[in-house]
Amino acid sequence: MLRRALIAASTSDRAERVVSSSRLTRELVRRYVADDIGAVVTELTDRRLLVTVDHLGEEVRDRAQAENAVHAYLALLDRLPPGADVSVKLTALGLRLSEQLALDNAATICDAVTGRGITLTLDAEEHDTIPGLQSVHATLRKEHPDVGIVVQAYLRDAAERCARLDGARVRLCKGAYTAPGAHTSAREIDRSFVRCLKILMSGTGYPMVATHDPRLIEIAAALAVLNGRDATAFEYQMLYGVRPAEQERLAGVGAQVRVYVPFGADWYPYLMRRLAERPANLAFFARSLLSRS
Repeated sequence: MLRRALIAASTSDRAERVVSSSRLTRELVRRYVADDIGAVVTELTDRRLLVTVDHLGEEVRDRAQAENAVHAYLALLDRLPPGADVSVKLTALGLRLSEQLALDNAATICDAVTGRGITLTLDAEEHDTIPGLQSVHATLRKEHPDVGIVVQAYLRDAAERCARLDGARVRLCKGAYTAPGAHTSAREIDRSFVRCLKILMSGTGYPMVATHDPRLIEIAAALAVLNGRDATAFEYQMLYGVRPAEQERLAGVGAQVRVYVPFGADWYPYLMRRLAERPANLAFFARSLLSRS
């Protein structure tokens, strides 16, 4: 119930006004959102961690906003090292206005990263955007075979979609939304995650294992060994500000670890979804609201 309430709050204008108007949330926001993206990328790279960067913003209302999102990514590219990735939400590129618009804007970013040693991954969002996500991804891969896509394990067809994506770069995550008929219990979602992991690790693509769950990390490592994958044939992904010690531990034993780094002023929906994924973070949130330090 708490998770559902937080997800609902992520789309509430009233809740956003209350939370965003408090200067005391700054500590919490800085924990999860980079205030200086260049400095954060440099710091993580110096710690032998890979990065994927996300310019926060979604559900744009007109073409001008979508164009602004494209320009934000293009302006960022010179600040990213080879091996970096950019994470793109298609709703920020105009998906709800037109699938063709989102495709054209995503293609512009794909063209810009070509030759830089940088990849692009299409983020998964609300369940009603998934058909558009799949369509845009399939079209982009014809000219940009390295473009990645996210699969959310909470959706019941996640395993089937992983099988259809054989050969692709696939980021597997649990999912931070709700959907009719989707898995809702932690156990169901974990089981779906493992089913997807088995398909991805035994396939010909590049699995990107996006989880902070110690048990799922261990399962991913075991499946990699069973399927003959070395450390360069898959990677772990974790959120900026979440389990940084574990990120460094994994990197220290030779694993590829990529940190998902969001940046930008439109942080509210992202923050609410992070709280929904791990409601224990609400204690930290409450302290940030009450503290004057």
